[in-house]
Amino acid sequence: MSANGYRDYFKVLGLDRSADAETVKRSFRKLARQYHPDVNPGDASAEAKFKEISEAYEVLSDPDKRKRYEQFGQYWNQAGAAGSGPAGFDVDFGRYGNFDDFINDLLGRFGGPGAPPGGFGGFGGGFPGGFSSSGFATGQGRAPAPNLDAEATISLSFSEAFRGCERTLAVNEERVQVRIPAGVKPGSRLRLKGKGNLQPGTGRRGDLYLNLQLQSHPVWSLEGDQLKAELPLSLDELALGAEVRVATPDGEAILTVPPGMAVGRSLRLKGKGWPVQGGRGDLLLSLSLKQPSSYSDQERELLEQLRVARRVDPRAEWITAARL
Repeated sequence: MSANGYRDYFKVLGLDRSADAETVKRSFRKLARQYHPDVNPGDASAEAKFKEISEAYEVLSDPDKRKRYEQFGQYWNQAGAAGSGPAGFDVDFGRYGNFDDFINDLLGRFGGPGAPPGGFGGFGGGFPGGFSSSGFATGQGRAPAPNLDAEATISLSFSEAFRGCERTLAVNEERVQVRIPAGVKPGSRLRLKGKGNLQPGTGRRGDLYLNLQLQSHPVWSLEGDQLKAELPLSLDELALGAEVRVATPDGEAILTVPPGMAVGRSLRLKGKGWPVQGGRGDLLLSLSLKQPSSYSDQERELLEQLRVARRVDPRAEWITAARL
């Protein structure tokens, strides 16, 4: 804490100011486990640190409080309703059966559904009154500053999202060059500082938030960090196994299909998937049977021989299990 009582909540949680809500939550979980009093019995400094990171999370996990904190710094609480900021942090640790119960309760109460007014376990109070534009306290509080942030949606092709790209946007009669990093996912948000709406007469300008959407692709789909596709195989390739030529985002590759593979099974190509931090994810290929529109006379003759030679009824177990 600085001499004037201001806490840099981002520094407390070890975060950049651009950290999204999920990153804030992950950092809080990690630090809370490290400094929890049950893990550090009798350690007053650890308990004080725990209260400090909990206070930081209470503010940064709430979109409204975080916005005021980023805009007004140490006076963020005076920019909103009086009595809404943290004045202390008191927790009865004995009411929880284990640490996970405590963390889940804490994460739910900080800005989550059903959170009580004023936050968790003693957050409340704040400075009486507010501050006027001249810096003197007023009894009536301060009118909230206008929200100058802006949002826009960008639709990316699968190739653009995979490799990264540059886009030029027209923002308030200004052309803004945006670099989209490789490996962005649907729902990602980019923040362009100082590129939002301009407040006339003050020169103040908000931020521009870009919501990224991905267009569908005829072959590839993305689930989390996993890049997926369906791999068509012939009947003999499924039954006997084969080395087959397959597509990857980087070009073609040779894949070994083991014999006796069933439709719906997946084969994994490590390091051939979606860009992730520090490298590439895996590519999962789900096996499917590709039937030709028609068979040649020789193919039909061989299939007839297979029918005669086949010894296993593929539906025997199914019929037995289906009986009621």
